[in-house]
Amino acid sequence: MEIRERLTTEMKEAMKAKDQLRLEAIRFLQAAIKNKEIELRPNPISADDVLAVVKKMVKQRKESIEQYQAANRQDLVDKESAELKIIEAYLPAQMGRGEIEKIVSEVITQTNAASIKDMGTVMKAVVAKTGGAADNKIVSEIIRSKLQA
Repeated sequence: MEIRERLTTEMKEAMKAKDQLRLEAIRFLQAAIKNKEIELRPNPISADDVLAVVKKMVKQRKESIEQYQAANRQDLVDKESAELKIIEAYLPAQMGRGEIEKIVSEVITQTNAASIKDMGTVMKAVVAKTGGAADNKIVSEIIRSKLQA
């Protein structure tokens, strides 16, 4: 099922269950997708665009959690963490570090990358290969460590 259809179905379920937190998170995600759709007009929004919006929302939540922890606002940390779990459910299953390292090694070999200057090329190829199933921050760390060694 496509993410947008799943969001609509789960929003109805959250309304029936009176799950306010889940309902707010889903509505916020739908609004972000709608904004992206408006931004891309007249072209239709693709599944990759929707996935990019979900990833962006996850990243924003993680950054907010860090900032709230620094400010000792546990109430907001808890709320953001709960929303993060709800939004992460719409991402594809994430790859483990070992799988990512294997793909990075393959791409480095294929592209003949030798230094940190080649990081952009390697990063682009790895992201294309993983198809959103790998955290870009982890991918970046692995590439950096392999190219500096």
